[in-house]
Order: sequence, then C-alpha cells, then structure tokens
Amino acid sequence: MFVPLALAYREAKECVDLCAGAGIVLAVNQNMRYDQSVRALKDILRKGYLGEPVLGTIEMRAIPHWMPWSEGLPSLSTFIMSIHHLDTFRYWFGTPDRVLASTRPDPRTRFPHTDGINLYILEYDNGCRASSWDDVWTGPAREGSESDIAIRWRVEGTDGLARGTIGWPSYPAKTPSTLDFTTKKQPGYWLSPRWKEVWFPDAFVGTMAQLLCALEDGSEPEISGRDNLETIALCAAVQAAAREHRVTTVREFLR
Repeated sequence: MFVPLALAYREAKECVDLCAGAGIVLAVNQNMRYDQSVRALKDILRKGYLGEPVLGTIEMRAIPHWMPWSEGLPSLSTFIMSIHHLDTFRYWFGTPDRVLASTRPDPRTRFPHTDGINLYILEYDNGCRASSWDDVWTGPAREGSESDIAIRWRVEGTDGLARGTIGWPSYPAKTPSTLDFTTKKQPGYWLSPRWKEVWFPDAFVGTMAQLLCALEDGSEPEISGRDNLETIALCAAVQAAAREHRVTTVREFLR
C-alpha cells in the first residue's frame, strides 16, 4: 500500500484485521528476506558468529525501473525501494527505537516526487546502529558518464564482520548475491559461501513456501501481515523524519 504516513499504517492494519476476522491467513511478499545473502546473514547472527551487532549498513547505488503506477503516489523511494532495506534491517536486528532521515528528489526521475534519494539512520537502545544510502541517481550513468552501480552491505559485530553484495541491479542477467564473513570463533580466514540462486526470481520460492507451510501447519506465517505492520510504520517514520526534520519513532505510527 503506497499511501502516506499514518494512513498507510491504518489501511494496512484494517486489511490485517479483516483477514484475521475472516479466518484468512495473510502473508506479505517481503522478498528481500529471502535473498540468499540476507537469509544466510540472519543465520550467522542467530548462531552468534558475529557476537552482538554494532553497525549494519546497506549502500545502494542502483537505478530502479519505476513502474507507471508509481507516478502520482505520495511516496516514491520510501515505500517502493527503501521498504526492502528497512524490512531487512528489521529482519536482522529488530524494530529500531528511533529514526533519523534525509531525502531529496532524484534528478533523473521526471515526474513530481519528494523522496528520491533516501538517507536514514536507525537507532537501537541496545547500542546497535543501522544505516542505508538508497541512491537511485548514482551519477549520470545513463546520461553519458561511466557507471558505478552496485549494492553492498556490511554488518560489524563484537566478535566478527560480514560483508556482501546484492545481485539484482544486473537483472535480467542472473547475478547471485554474495556473502563473506570472519569471526573470532574461527580466526585466520574469511568464510565465503556461494550459491547459484538469485534474488529475482528465486527468492519468491521462499515467500510462497512460508505461506504454504503456515497453511499446512495452522501457524502464523513467518512474514505475517501483523508483523509487516511494523515495517509499514518504519517506512512512515522515515518519511516523517525526512519531511519534518526531526527524530521519529516507530511507536508514533503503531496506533
């Protein structure tokens, strides 16, 4: 649902409540959670190889293909592009306690919009910090200059470090994401798992399978509609922080 701020959350919650009242199992296609490097890092964090998370970053320098339906919406990058990274940070570290953000229009995108290039910092009371540069401009790569297009992520912990890349900017070429990590528990080298699968389209096997498993087991989907309400509220918090030039909280929009 690409509607602004509190309205986005309210409409999403109405959908969740309607499905719950009708006995309909609702899952959300937050497919970056099933990108192979994102999924593998979650397992590494869960097993404690990195210790306590200290800093997580995503650096996106990529040019999206904006679909025609994106024109005229109250949000461009936040609810279409940044939502993937914000949900990934929630998947890795949980919902943040405070949000700082800044945004500006993308020089390449011709239709009116406000949130093109998004910069944001997520603060956690436990000390962890997460930040992303969602740069959909990347320089004049389509206007005559050479390009430097990539998505890189990095997570530093008290006991280790992980870094990786996301392969989707090469789409439709199938470019797998990557992951490398090092840990004090196995010192002396980097561990570098690799795979042939890619985010698009292979991650959709995961999003559909978690729904089918929930239907079979009678359990809550891993990416349930109710869980996703916090991602919607986090997007609203980022948009409000940038627009109003203040620190926001997710709690403001969980109403």
